[in-house]
Amino acid sequence: MFRTMRRAKQQMEQDACIALLKTQKRGVLSVLGDDGYPYGMPVDHWYNEADGKLYFHGAKAGHRFDAIARDPRASYCVLGDGVPRENDWSMDFESVIVFGKIEIVEDEARMKTALLGLTERFTDASYFEHEWATVSDRVLVTALVPEHITGKRVHES
Repeated sequence: MFRTMRRAKQQMEQDACIALLKTQKRGVLSVLGDDGYPYGMPVDHWYNEADGKLYFHGAKAGHRFDAIARDPRASYCVLGDGVPRENDWSMDFESVIVFGKIEIVEDEARMKTALLGLTERFTDASYFEHEWATVSDRVLVTALVPEHITGKRVHES
């Protein structure tokens, strides 16, 4: 169902793909938007090693929510920071694309785990407690359940 990489020599191993998902904080989540148009949005993520899913948060209403309700298929692209080549304009970088389906997380304990994981990527746990007390009723937590993960090392030229 998923294509093989055309430039197989540039393909990353799965453990390197997971490492990039764990270290990078943001990516672009793409869903099937209105009238079949792709809808991509930059979002923060947390990769949960325990279940292998990527977690996101957002509002309970809006374009993303409507798209997921219509069709849960999505892709998520993460781009590494890149490393400049010595004495050259070009960069070496890695990217990962995750294909899968989005599920809405409704279990409160799972929501808290995901939101705490997201929070700790940017600040400390004390911030989480304040946010949970004030916005937990308005936040939507979703998980991307991977069906296919592929990564690529690119050497610009």
